Amino acid sequence: QVQVAESGGGLVQPGGSLRLSCASPRTILSVFTSSDMGWYRQAPGKERELVANITSRGIINYADSVKGRFTISKQNNRKMLYLQMNNLRPEDTAVYYCTRKETGAPAYWGQGTRVTVSS
Repeated sequence: QVQVAESGGGLVQPGGSLRLSCASPRTILSVFTSSDMGWYRQAPGKERELVANITSRGIINYADSVKGRFTISKQNNRKMLYLQMNNLRPEDTAVYYCTRKETGAPAYWGQGTRVTVSS
């Protein structure tokens, strides 16, 4: 049963923008609202790394490499998580994963959406 599903990846030129979305349609609204959520990415030949996360209280954390370029946002009433990515660089090329974590439970991971930054 799919708990989170990413979309919005694609091919973009350096300097371009993309917005990734993560849906949790099967999650009860109150559970979604109380969940911590995040975006991770895994580039070819590298380990998965945190891009940004947001707690249920709205505390946000970004990786240094994306600060000032990426914006994470959570829209509880729609049960959606977003990642606005601006000024993309070739080194941002990766598969991006959405995670959702409820208190006392392991995190759910999506299948990932591929982002390729290339001219």
